[in-house]
Amino acid sequence: MTSTTWNPRSLPDQSGKTFVVTGANAGLGYFTSEQLAGAGAHVILACRNLVKADAAVAAIRARVPGASVSVLQLDVADLQSVRTVSESLRALPRLDGLILNAGIVHPPTDRQVSLDGNELVFATNFLGHFALTAGTLMALRRTPGSRVVSLGSLISRLMDSSLDDLQLATTYNGWKAYAQSKIAMQVFGFELDRRLRANGAGTVASLVAHPGYSISGLTPTIRSVNEVSRGKRVIDGAQLLVGAQSKQRGAWSTVRAAIDPDAHGGDYFGPRLLTRGAPVRQPATRTSRDRAVAARLWERAETLIKEPFL
Repeated sequence: MTSTTWNPRSLPDQSGKTFVVTGANAGLGYFTSEQLAGAGAHVILACRNLVKADAAVAAIRARVPGASVSVLQLDVADLQSVRTVSESLRALPRLDGLILNAGIVHPPTDRQVSLDGNELVFATNFLGHFALTAGTLMALRRTPGSRVVSLGSLISRLMDSSLDDLQLATTYNGWKAYAQSKIAMQVFGFELDRRLRANGAGTVASLVAHPGYSISGLTPTIRSVNEVSRGKRVIDGAQLLVGAQSKQRGAWSTVRAAIDPDAHGGDYFGPRLLTRGAPVRQPATRTSRDRAVAARLWERAETLIKEPFL
């Protein structure tokens, strides 16, 4: 299956492989998990809320006969939770893919902080994933062809940031916080691939994906996973005119980054029409690949998690 003939509805067999998806109980994370399970992989749903995670597992098993799925409780905004889960993942015999998907999509109006005292959107969307990747690298390194997929966003094309003010202590704005966290994820994904190669860990590849404009009201109804009011379906249905798509399709870019045999470290995948469509390689923003921005972000993140990454 070459890159030019990639079919998101007919995926290459993933039997025997293990993937971890953070924030897998709803939205993009759920559909990423469902699609990977449908291809034969064992998928670990790493979620904060166990009730919602169990509902997602039940939905996948109902929709994918014979699906192999399990749950780990993970709160990416809590660095102690991240350390505990990292320890469990390091004990796995293999880890083929770490999908860094969890996140706050609708940021709070007023600034909030995590248990560790970091701005909450930054802590959830980026810092916890940075720590989780560091903590599970051992399992990834002993699995040939393993990948880390960081979830970026189209917002990186609409807003820019040199990531100098990560905590937004006096300049907090919800959309600014969200944009910075997603720019940070893209910067991290590309820098991780450069550092893995430089450190002789080139068997692990780091890729970045974005879901385009994927919204709940265009997404299939799945009990306890995606339940949308009739009014929201009408409102979101109108978004088709501006290029929206379902979260089921939004997950296609992530899945391709995770399992396309022709994908390489440093690749960036997104919908063909930018906001929607089949997943294709795309150029990332200049800031996303800026090494100076990446070096500053990396140093600051290591300080905040209180341990070196590599």
